[in-house]
Parts: sequence; structure tokens; C-alpha cells
Amino acid sequence: MKRVLLFLFLISCSSVFADDGSRLWLKYDLIKDEVYRKSLVKSYNQIVIQFESDKAKLAAKEIQIAFKGLTGKELQINLASKPELGGFNSIKKGILLTIGTDKSEKESEGFRIQSQKGSSLIIGKSEQGLIYGAFAFIRLIQMQGTLDFTINENPKIQVRMLNHWDNANGTVERGYAGSSIWKWFELPYRIDPRYIDYARANASIGINAASINNVNASSRFLTAEYLEKIKAVADVLRPYGIKVFISVNFRSPRTLGGLETSDPLDPGVRKWWKDKTDEIHQYIPDFGGYLVKANSEGEPGPQDYGRTHADGANMLADAMGDHEGIVIWRAFVYDADPDGDRFREAYDQFKPLDGTFDKKVIVQVKNGPIDFMPREPFHPMFGSFPETPLAMEFQITQEYLGHSTHLNYLAPMFKECLDSDTYAEGKGSTVAKVIDGSVHGYPITVMAGVANTGSDANWTGHPFGQANWYAFGRLAWDHTLSSEKIANEWVKQTLTNDSEASQKIVGLMMNSLPAYINYTYPLGLHHMMGEGHHYGPQPWLEKSGRPDWTSVYYHRAAKDGIGFDRNGGISNSLKLYAPEVIDSWGNPDKMDLNYLFWFHHLSWDYKLSTGKTVWDELMSRYYSGPEEVKEFQKTWDSLKSEIDIETYENVKGRLAIQYKESLWWRDACYLYFKQYSGMPLPNSLKEPERTLQDVIELEQIYHLR
Repeated sequence: MKRVLLFLFLISCSSVFADDGSRLWLKYDLIKDEVYRKSLVKSYNQIVIQFESDKAKLAAKEIQIAFKGLTGKELQINLASKPELGGFNSIKKGILLTIGTDKSEKESEGFRIQSQKGSSLIIGKSEQGLIYGAFAFIRLIQMQGTLDFTINENPKIQVRMLNHWDNANGTVERGYAGSSIWKWFELPYRIDPRYIDYARANASIGINAASINNVNASSRFLTAEYLEKIKAVADVLRPYGIKVFISVNFRSPRTLGGLETSDPLDPGVRKWWKDKTDEIHQYIPDFGGYLVKANSEGEPGPQDYGRTHADGANMLADAMGDHEGIVIWRAFVYDADPDGDRFREAYDQFKPLDGTFDKKVIVQVKNGPIDFMPREPFHPMFGSFPETPLAMEFQITQEYLGHSTHLNYLAPMFKECLDSDTYAEGKGSTVAKVIDGSVHGYPITVMAGVANTGSDANWTGHPFGQANWYAFGRLAWDHTLSSEKIANEWVKQTLTNDSEASQKIVGLMMNSLPAYINYTYPLGLHHMMGEGHHYGPQPWLEKSGRPDWTSVYYHRAAKDGIGFDRNGGISNSLKLYAPEVIDSWGNPDKMDLNYLFWFHHLSWDYKLSTGKTVWDELMSRYYSGPEEVKEFQKTWDSLKSEIDIETYENVKGRLAIQYKESLWWRDACYLYFKQYSGMPLPNSLKEPERTLQDVIELEQIYHLR
């Protein structure tokens, strides 16, 4: 805690920052609007802490630093002279930090803020709620909101977690912003100041958990050497209310303990995990728990011994004993079956186990049934597991979404899934209400996001990648927030408070995902990216380590048409959903065309509800995508006077890359699919200057050594 307060003090002593994006959305620069700035200066003279505690001091210090940066005025932090102090009338020109007296809310992380000109009350429903309330108050000032307001907030999800796919050697799997932020070779003796920046940023948007290593886990993270390092990280994150989780390798009893087996029903194995869990708690008393990827993509698991996922998860839950930690067991599993449908693999493996998991276990399900595609139907497991708590797993890092070169605001993708109706308990049983426990009464609720943080100065590579981290946290806190509102918050805290400029940027962000889908995966196409690196198009991929790693497995393009028939043709996966969902997606003439080829194989000349044939609609979308990116470039160019030059030039360069690569996607997919359709482009569209062989060779460059 002393280390954290020292760091905040050093921030307050420095008034000059290079605007390299390192401050994320916590940019406490002087407010340009002089009228608003003067009103703040006039309204507040002090910060008053009603009770003395480390978290209250932390919250007060953050407000003090923010106020000094935003207004130029330093507020004094005082301890209330009277413990019973409360209400607007008891404090003049001050910000009072206090804890509510409602005993039923004492465990809540929520807060209330009541503000009138001249005084503001930030009332945490717990000490942690006080920190969240302080950041919410700062956010309102950053956005230059009214000083007369009342806010009452509680998080809708209990565990709001970042999943880091960081490795012990400093690399990050599917990371596009440099190396890992965790400097394992320096820990525990040197604490990088960015750990505190990371904690502050997460606390400011309500994230309260972090699994700090790759789900393709190394057993090394369970050694005493690494537990000491993880302890040092946990000590930095703890003051901000962030618990540490560890991803574990299921084979660890063999690789670390020297046992002959890792069978979850073996007494020796069970004892090994029990002892290891107790050992972890000696280093990290508030250890969050285990995250497990098992029997997936070559990772070991209980099925290696003829056991079930429930056997493995329950063994770890039993090892947790009386500790408060939980076990998060990932449902990302699929068999290499050329005649099967990967779409339904997780459902088929886990559905028979519903109700057999320990109360400390939650099963983590990706938002869609394949693998973080730019647009997927919601996973059929949501709404189908009344007896097993299901966690949501989103991907913030842009594995299939242009890595860090394409501007892609993902809140609309998150929202599209969360707002989808499962009809599990009738109309209104949205995915969001399933995972927050409203539908089935889950005792544990979790939303996880695969992190996009790295060692780059701006954390995320693409400056707009920060918005996806921000959006995930805000939606995990409150999934009812709109994508536009979240985008507006981020823009005004990070880029500009100018009304016209921020409106343009929000518009650009909201259009970015639809544009990307148009030039990559229109009409529900999926999984056609470059093999291994997952960058750029490779719709011609037909041979790989397993059939469901190819592109042709999914798009099924042939002379007779395109698309994966999951409505009873190739598979009957559509029937995993409720009847109402089947009705909405089962008829190609009436359904949302964005999901068309997820469920239907249609002839190239099939007439769609748009009035166009499948071929013409597909090509119209492929060709519209690059044109939309050109408009993004024009919009960004018009903002040069409103954006700091470093950020402006960074995004300008990346948009140029994005435009070039949108043409690559367009040309590759048109030239490849043309072989099967035999149909010309619609009259208004021009033929590419390159050939199919040209774009194939371009993709092959990525595999050169």
C-alpha cells in the first residue's frame, strides 16, 4: 500500500506528460473550457475522509491528483473531525468520502454519489465501492458533466476478469502490443510502475480480477519461484480490489510432483492439488482461484484418464476446500471430426454434465460456438444450463479482427451477444441475464475478457484498442450500457472533449466493426483467415493439422453455392437453440442476413430479401468495406486540429494499412469464390488488377522463415 501511495505522489509532482497513450483514459489534463474549470475551482476546496482506511486514502489521493490536473487547483485531504459527519449541510465546498450504513449492502462493491454545487458525497457501499465511486466521480468531471446529480450503481457481474495469455518467457499468445506487461525475470525484486497504472486503469472501469498467465499453461507458474513473483503482483493489485487467478496445466502433478498420473480420481493427485492450493494461499491469502483449459487443442485434461470435465473441475474445487477461491473451467473443446460440426462440440460434451459440477465451479463459455469470429451467433450453451453457472468469455485482443492495424471498436459485438434472447425462460431471457444470474439464479457470476495489453507505451498497439479494454470493463460492470455511451465516455476522456469532434469519432467507432465484417466475413461467413497467424485472408485453405482448422470446412463454397447448412443438411446444430431462435434463423428469406451462412447453404443465384442474388449481395458487401475505410480516413483527416499529433499520426498510418488490407481481403475472396459462382461482378463494381495467384502469394509471405 505504501508503494502505491508513493507512486500516486510522484504522479502528482509531475505536470508534464508525453502524450504517448500510456495514461489510457486516465488523462488528467487541464480542462480547456475555462467556464467549467472555474466552476469546479469555485465549488470545491477540500476532500474529506469520514474514516481512516487505506482504500479511503487511495480514493482521496486519486481525486486529488485528478482535480489538480484537470483544474490546476490542489485540494487538501482532511480527516473528518466528527465521525458522524454526513449530508450536504455538514460539508461546504468539499468532497466527502464515506461508507453507507445499510448493513444489507456492506458486501456490495456499489456506490452512490450525490452532488450539488459546493459539495459532493461519494458513499461506498463497502470500502471497495468507495474506490469505484471515486473513479466514477472523476469520469464525470473529465467529461465535463453537470455538478448537480445523483448516481446509484451496483455491478451486475460478481467477477469481472481479464484473462492474460502471457507466457513465462515474456511473450503473449495472440498479443499485438509488444511483450508481456509482467516482467517475470525482474520480479519479485523490482516492481514495474506500470503494474500500478494497470491496477488504476482496471479499477476505474470496475475490473476486479486478473488471470495473469496463458490458458495454454506452463506448470512453472505453480513453482515456489513463480508463486513468489505472483505474490508481488498480487500485493500491487490488491489495494485496488483486484484478485489474482492462475491458469494451470492439468498435468502438473506429474511434471512438478513426480507422480505417475494426473488422474483426478487418484488419491495422490487429489492430495497434491490440495497441498498446492494451500501453498498458494500462503503467498496470496485472497487468491481468486484457478482457470483451466483442459482436453482442448492438445492440452492435457481429465479425459486423458477416461474421466469427465466435471471430474477434473470438482477435484480442483475440492482442493480449494474452505478457501474462498473458485475454479473456472473453460468449455472451449472440440474433436477433430471431418464429418462433424465444431459448432456443437462443447454443447455435446458439457450438456450431460449439467448439475454435476461442484458449487465452486463455473464453466466459462466463449461468446460464440466457433472461436471469437468477428460475428457469431450466441453460443447454444447459454440458456441451456440451468444447473451449472456459465461465465462469458469475450476476446478483447483482436485475433481475428485485424490485430493492431485495423480500427475495430468491439462494444457492438459484445452487446450483440449480450442482448441476444435465448428464450430459456421465455422472452427476455437474454444472454446477459443468463450470465448475471437473473435467469437461472447462478450463485457465481463471471465475465472474462482475453486481454489486449502489452509492453507498448500505449498498452494496446492501436490507440483505439484501448477503447475495447475500456468497453469490456464498463459492460462487465453494467451490461445495459449502450455501445455509443461507452464510446462517448472513452473519446471524451482520451482524445477530445470537443462536441463536434467527439461525435465524429464516436460515429467512426460505431461503423468500424460493420465495415470490417463487410470486407472480411459478410453474410455470416467465418474462419477464413491465414493459417496459424490468423491475419489476412486464406479462403482457399483446405489442408491443415485437422479439418476444422481449414477454411473450406466452414464456407463450403462449391458450384452449387456457399454456406454451412446447420439446419439439417450438414448438421442439425440450429436445433440446439430454443424454438423461437430456430424460427428466427431457420428461414433464409426472413432471417437476419448477418447470420445467413452460419446456418444455410444457398445457391449463388438465390434471391435474398434485399432483392439481390447471393452473389451480388456478397460482392456488394465485399466492395463496400474498403470504401467505408476510405471514409474513416477522411473523417480522421478532418480531426487533425483536435487530436494530439502523436496519436493523430499513429492512427492515420494504421488506417492507411487498414485500407490496403481491406482491398487484399476483398480481392482474395472475390477471386477465389468467382471460381465457383462463375458469375460476373455487379455492373457498378470494377475487376481487381491482380490475380488469384497474386493474392495467394501475398498470404504465403507470412509463412516464410
